[in-house]
Amino acid sequence: MIIWSAEIKEIENLLESFKGQIPDLEKELGQLIKSDDANVLMLYSRRCLEVIITDLCERELKRPRKTDPLKGIIDKLNKEEKVPSHIITSMDHVNGLSTYGAHPKDFDPEQVKPVLNNLAVILKWYLRYKGIQIPENDESEQEKSASKQNEIRAKVSVKPKKKHIMFLTGLTLLIIAIVVLNLFNVLNIRTGSAAITNLDKSIAVLPFDNLSGDPDQEYFSDGMMDEILDRLFKIGDLKVISRTSSMRYKNSDLSLKEIAGELGVAAILEGSVRRAGNLVRITVQLIDAETDSHLWSETYNGDLSDLTRIFIIQSEVAQSVARELKAVISPQEIKLIEKKPAIDINVYDEYLKARSYWSDFTKESLFKSVEYLNSAIEKNPDWAHLYAGLAEVWIWVQQAGWVQPSVAGPIIMENLNKALELDSDLAEVHYQSAVIAQLVEWDWEKSEKEFLKSLAINPNNPLARLMYAQLLLILNRPVESLAQRELAISLDPFNPNTKLLYIGTLVLAGECKASISLMEEALATNPKDFNINGMLEAAAYGCKDYDKVIRALKYSLPFPFEEDKYKDIEKIYKESGIVTAYEELMKYLEKYAESNYIGFFDMAFRYKIANQPDKAMDWIEKGFESHDPLMTYMFISRSEPLFGNPRFIAICEKMKLPLPKSD
Repeated sequence: MIIWSAEIKEIENLLESFKGQIPDLEKELGQLIKSDDANVLMLYSRRCLEVIITDLCERELKRPRKTDPLKGIIDKLNKEEKVPSHIITSMDHVNGLSTYGAHPKDFDPEQVKPVLNNLAVILKWYLRYKGIQIPENDESEQEKSASKQNEIRAKVSVKPKKKHIMFLTGLTLLIIAIVVLNLFNVLNIRTGSAAITNLDKSIAVLPFDNLSGDPDQEYFSDGMMDEILDRLFKIGDLKVISRTSSMRYKNSDLSLKEIAGELGVAAILEGSVRRAGNLVRITVQLIDAETDSHLWSETYNGDLSDLTRIFIIQSEVAQSVARELKAVISPQEIKLIEKKPAIDINVYDEYLKARSYWSDFTKESLFKSVEYLNSAIEKNPDWAHLYAGLAEVWIWVQQAGWVQPSVAGPIIMENLNKALELDSDLAEVHYQSAVIAQLVEWDWEKSEKEFLKSLAINPNNPLARLMYAQLLLILNRPVESLAQRELAISLDPFNPNTKLLYIGTLVLAGECKASISLMEEALATNPKDFNINGMLEAAAYGCKDYDKVIRALKYSLPFPFEEDKYKDIEKIYKESGIVTAYEELMKYLEKYAESNYIGFFDMAFRYKIANQPDKAMDWIEKGFESHDPLMTYMFISRSEPLFGNPRFIAICEKMKLPLPKSD
């Protein structure tokens, strides 16, 4: 029997009492009561709370919620005494603990029960608030108990005269909620140990020194660093900075304290690798960056003729780091960390060389990586990582335009399927499957499931979180998207690809001012950057900053903009405004499109600025017919002038998308 069956029954009874009256809430509760998965229950509890809070914001605070976080609205409702204090406390508890569903990692199933219990308390109050009758004798003993406890907690946490204690957000909020719920034993925190903050459980792994005396062995020392990172990434209770942001400190003159400050971490792991033939010595040391004191160090010796020992060393390092930082490791995480592939040094060597090449992202290096991976597969066709690597490399090759999608697509899918067949626990494969489901297959449910699987295995993958954030925007779930994108940028703050995707997510979320600020920083060093200028054109138009739109236009077209043509557009803008300027621009683009390929997005977006919705829709329909991956991004910009267009609505329905919400 499921341990939360009574709580589900309680919520099911409440749902029966208002069916047909609150469609949005009914939809989310319907999904909740059908599931027996703990992560899904947490996730849909949060969505139910979001429906209620959004309605209360509009009714009681007299304003749309937009992208405000749930916690901020809850605090505002409390401050203005719009909601009883014991209901506020239940809201805080659901908002805090249910975050585990949005950011999957290990938690105790017992924690689902208080979330559902508090959700039931909130639902009963909300239904009465809406004037919906529910049976008076329907209050369960569990609800009575929860209400009583919440009233007690409310007296402690909420001061009179409209003042209240502000709770921290993010992981710190979860820690506070766990303390309130007295779950120390469940999380296996050692008695008497010092309190551990979120910052204490954060780490960066710096590039390992190559002490082999041979520059050609650099790939091997970098590979050892990557392999240890891969294992640390799987620990959900640790914040682990991504490789690209850490690699910038290779041979850096900065102190460890300065590096830690820039990366926002408390600890640094340093290491060195010495290889002589098949003999390897790996030395690692964990340092408290604030005090520059050693927390732990160890030297390991291994023989590459038996790779099992090397994999054990990598596992031991990751688990030792977690212990020193007092991070909890779940049984599933331990299983993943300790996994040892059955391969020999020849295959492993070629795999590490392939990884060293594909991180360069040049045409030559990517195809060199393909060469090494194919060679390794010939030697060992049963190692899933090789096929996962091939899929990733071919995705980069396709995105760069070096191979047509019709050629790369089948290769990508063949390797993804083979990798999953051999090993279903590869986070990168689930991530790639999620992106394909989102951009190519337009299967939103599959995409979300794959993102959640990937993040459950590797919670520290910033690209997965940013792409998931974009999916959440497509599905009209901006608050969940906000949490994903902010966590992503904290995990990889100096990776240009992460920054670019982060800025793009801000643009899609309609946060034009914040995105413009970041884009202008980027353009200060590279004013002609095509990607940044393209996003600046869109963001500045959203902010009605038309001067910036015209400046960005000079470098945002998918082909060189002749100087005299640009000057003509600029002059028309100054004399007659943005619409007239873009009407002239579209004449130029139409002529170009007669003999050249141009993407539907480039045309549709600019036709909208030119106030020519029918022509914009013609190109959007072309994008739909060609199944263009950029189609998904047509539905998530704010103040979209086409949202009420019947042709636009028809496309939404064909793609099985929720109708976009305009401000």
